[in-house]
Amino acid sequence: MKKGLMIVFLVLALLFLAGAIYYWVTPAGSLPHHFPGYEAGSTHVHLKHGLASFILAIGFGILAWFSSKKTATT
Repeated sequence: MKKGLMIVFLVLALLFLAGAIYYWVTPAGSLPHHFPGYEAGSTHVHLKHGLASFILAIGFGILAWFSSKKTATT
């Protein structure tokens, strides 16, 4: 069960990391319509959206790391 949870956290971390990079390199007018921050014809980049996605990626990465640790038996 713990291994499955670790894999889910790791996949989410990678997805949010990819989202952060996508936000940082794509202008707001070129984002897909369903992405938050889409503005038709806009040329600015959403740094805050990318930063929020990056922070979530770090959080899920930490959760994956802690869920992969073995429990101590005494």
